Amino acid sequence: MKKERKWARPVLYAILIIYALVTLYPFLWAVSASFKTFREITGGGASIIPKQPTLANYINIFTGTAKFTRWFMNSVIIAVLGTLLNVILNSMGGYALAQIEFKGSKLFFGMLMATLTIPGQVLLIPNYLIIKAIGLMNSFSALIVPSAINVTYIFLMRQYFMSFSKQVEEAARIDGVSKAGCFFRIALPLSRSILATQATFIFLGFWNDFTKAMLYLKDINKFTLPVGIQATQSQTSGVTLWNETLTYSVISMVPILIMYIVLNKYFMQGLRMEGEK
Repeated sequence: MKKERKWARPVLYAILIIYALVTLYPFLWAVSASFKTFREITGGGASIIPKQPTLANYINIFTGTAKFTRWFMNSVIIAVLGTLLNVILNSMGGYALAQIEFKGSKLFFGMLMATLTIPGQVLLIPNYLIIKAIGLMNSFSALIVPSAINVTYIFLMRQYFMSFSKQVEEAARIDGVSKAGCFFRIALPLSRSILATQATFIFLGFWNDFTKAMLYLKDINKFTLPVGIQATQSQTSGVTLWNETLTYSVISMVPILIMYIVLNKYFMQGLRMEGEK
C-alpha cells in the first residue's frame, strides 16, 4: 500500500500540473496577443512571447473612435449597483424566510423555489414588454431593476441564516435593538464570507451580460462593454481585428480579477460553507 501511495501522488501531481497548464495557456496567450500586431497574430504560431511587443492596441482602444472608456464605465456602474442591490435584497429575503415565522411562509418559500425551474430565456419577451410599457427602455434601470433580486441567492442566504443563533438575536432585542437593527448590525457583519461569494458571482453575471443589454440599450453612449465590443466588430466589414478584440477581452477581465483578489479570503470560506450546506 505504501509503494502504491508513493507512485500515486507524483502521478496525481503530474496530471494536475498538465491540466493547469492546458487551462492557463489560452489565457496567457490572449494576454500576450494583446501586445502583438494584427499581422503577427494572423501569421500563425502559438508563441506566448511577442516578437515585437507593442502598446498600440491599448492606445488605439482608449484614443480611437470607439467609446471604449464610456462603455467600460457603463458596465462598472451597472455591475456595482446591481451587485449592491442584490446583496442587500437577497440577504433581507433570506433572513426573513429563515428567522421570521408568518402564516404561509412555507408556501411562499415553495413558490419561490418553483421559479427556479423556469428557464431565463422564457422570460425575455415578457420582461421586454413590461420594461417597454413602464418606460425603462434604453436606460440602466432596465438592466438593474428586473435583476435586483435572485431566488438562487435568497435560498443560499436562507440556508445560512437558518443556522444563525437565535440567542444572539434575543440578547440584542433585550438590549433594545430592533429586528432591522439585528439584521444590519449583527447578521450581515457575521455573514461576510457568504456575502462575498454571492457578490462575486452576481458581479460576474452583470459584467458579462450581453443578451439583456443588447435588447434594452439602443443608444451607443449607454452600451455596456460586451455590446460595445460586438458593435465595434460588426463595423469592420467582416474582418475581425483580433489584436483589438483580445485587448478588449484582457481589459474586461481586470475588474473581475481585482474583485476576486480583494474578496478571495471570504470567497473561499463562502464556497466551503456553501458546499457544507
